[in-house]
Amino acid sequence: MEIGSGEIISIVGASGAGKTTLLQIIGTLLQKDRGKVWIDNEDIDSFREKQLAKFRNLKIGFVFQFHHLLPEFNALENVCIPGFIARRGRREVESRARELLTFLNLQDRLEHKPAELSGGEQQRVAVARALINDPAVILADEPSGNLDSQNKKELHEMFFVLREKFKQTFVIVTHDMELAGMSDRKIRLKDGQIIS
Repeated sequence: MEIGSGEIISIVGASGAGKTTLLQIIGTLLQKDRGKVWIDNEDIDSFREKQLAKFRNLKIGFVFQFHHLLPEFNALENVCIPGFIARRGRREVESRARELLTFLNLQDRLEHKPAELSGGEQQRVAVARALINDPAVILADEPSGNLDSQNKKELHEMFFVLREKFKQTFVIVTHDMELAGMSDRKIRLKDGQIIS
């Protein structure tokens, strides 16, 4: 399977087909049984654990169904965390985080903690956090699975706006056929195999 820069790909299939497993292998979170994984022209098999963690932080953004925002930090701080882990300067990281949150219409919610944000707002914060280090690819696992229909529609449209603005590549595991239909390509899995 090859995914080009700037593509939006959906991975679809029944529960248990291996969608999340594939996403975790691409995201370097799980070991594969065989084959090779190249991301941004780099063979990730050649990396030691520390190199892999650094690569993951810089080159791969993750968006999950349940946001995984840290409750004790506000929206701005949550977005900044991967930038600080990458040892980038505070001023640069905070400036980029403000820019992303403003772009995602959250400029009035920067100081709010996750519990003070709606589900849609929390997911937009999670998307900004995934983008903070300008990764080669964003991996999203059922990103709209926990949202109402209006927030789901806005999130789906936002992926395409982000691709337009930042030339971002997205690989999205989804059961949502509307989102899958909007994607550039659908990868269909069955019993751990790509069938189309």
